[in-house]
Amino acid sequence: MQKQDTNIVFKDYSPNQLMLLPPSLEELIPAHHPARTVNSVMDQIDLSSVYAYYWQNGASSYHPRMLLKILVYGYLENCFSSRKLEKATRENIVYMWLSGMQRPDHHTINRFRSERLKQVIRDIFSKVVLLLHQEGLLDIKEVYTDGTKIEANANRYTFVWGKAIKKNKERISKQLQELWEYAGSVAAQELGAQEPDFINPSPEKVSQTVDKINQALEGKSVDKKVKQKLNYARKNWPAKLEEYAQKEQILAGRNSYSKTDPDATFMRMKEDHMKNGQLKPAYNLQLSTHGQFVVNYSLHPNPTDTLTLKPHLEKYCQLYGFYPSNCTADAGYGSEENYCFLEENQIEAFVKYNYFHKELQQESKAKKVYGLLDNLHYDPQNDRYICPMGQPMEKSGKSTGKTSTGFVQHYSHYQAKNCSGCPLATACHPGEGNKVIKVNTRLQQQKAQAKERLTSDLGIQKRKQRATDVEPVFGHFKYNKGRSRFMLRGTEKVAVETGLLAIAHNLAKKAG
Repeated sequence: MQKQDTNIVFKDYSPNQLMLLPPSLEELIPAHHPARTVNSVMDQIDLSSVYAYYWQNGASSYHPRMLLKILVYGYLENCFSSRKLEKATRENIVYMWLSGMQRPDHHTINRFRSERLKQVIRDIFSKVVLLLHQEGLLDIKEVYTDGTKIEANANRYTFVWGKAIKKNKERISKQLQELWEYAGSVAAQELGAQEPDFINPSPEKVSQTVDKINQALEGKSVDKKVKQKLNYARKNWPAKLEEYAQKEQILAGRNSYSKTDPDATFMRMKEDHMKNGQLKPAYNLQLSTHGQFVVNYSLHPNPTDTLTLKPHLEKYCQLYGFYPSNCTADAGYGSEENYCFLEENQIEAFVKYNYFHKELQQESKAKKVYGLLDNLHYDPQNDRYICPMGQPMEKSGKSTGKTSTGFVQHYSHYQAKNCSGCPLATACHPGEGNKVIKVNTRLQQQKAQAKERLTSDLGIQKRKQRATDVEPVFGHFKYNKGRSRFMLRGTEKVAVETGLLAIAHNLAKKAG
């Protein structure tokens, strides 16, 4: 048996010792703890918009300010589960201090988050941003915008594809027409001369057509396979078309959706170690920041960033009553529609366009590639282009086109007179006939203005700032301790989570 050293001195340990004056929770929270920032900011926010969603009669409710503090601090500490937050209010002194020793259960916390906050979270977020702006921590008029895809809390294998629905409807239309043509060859007199419209038929029209075919073939010698096909069509096709119509209504112009979260669209993700771009149900999250503070956020169902800038900035205007004075974004946002929108709302655009960097590299080369439009000289006086060999390309016509959003684009066509025997034909115009170019004049002018801004000293500074301002913020929304998907489902509820994450990020940034 080891001999005990009697000279060892231990601190007094009496866990069951009662205290005459027990310490308060306030004394146990360090002076610069992030919870104090959350508590201070939330106490200054006007929550009258939240009170409108409470009944005046009935039993008393937990105060929304207390529940909001718990949620914001929980998201700041990467604690998103309502059950874990309930446990924390019973065991963690920081949560106990924020809750004032009250213990809301997980149903109360989750109901407050998913139901009461969904209409007011953006209002609360904007008030937090304005408060930080008043303290001089950020500038809401100078923003840097970028987007990322966040995986939805949905089954990635229960999907509905818009192209598959379109293909199935076309197949039904084609087979219905084939049945009609067969019936016409067997019983033309009974069928009649009036042929129905087989393009995108309604369920009622399919039922009527199949019944008419059956009546015409009654008593005739009909192929057994045709009878089976007619019987199958009568039982299944109308119901299938109704199902397809309901799915198309949910799609609302998208290419896909998840059955477990119909608001989520399948997008190509690059978050696995192979970076091979897996298709997963997701939301396109757009953020505008300044000084790594989030000043605006929005969720979109479309995977491309080109279509998100306009609605994203419109939400900014709804929050603050005005548009930012300037906006910096990468090449994913450089479109004619976006440039027009920025110009109409007097937003100075530092927005790249496709091939911006390629054009800069091309300009630095001594030997240029003659396939680019910028290598053709434009004669504004005669409204024509001059090809690399000096041949004029006269204007030959005009055309218009529409984007998926309905934005109208105008094009001018220019054609060379004689390209045969040209030594530059293989590089300039590898196809047959004379070279024809299709020019969007307005877009070319917008690109020239964007290029002038982006290559200026201020533009170079903003391009560098964008990479260090907005991109690091996305980590808080995607990879917090393995969290790669939202807790809730549906656009409105996911927007609540996004707002809470944005508030928590801003307060964590403020707390340092």
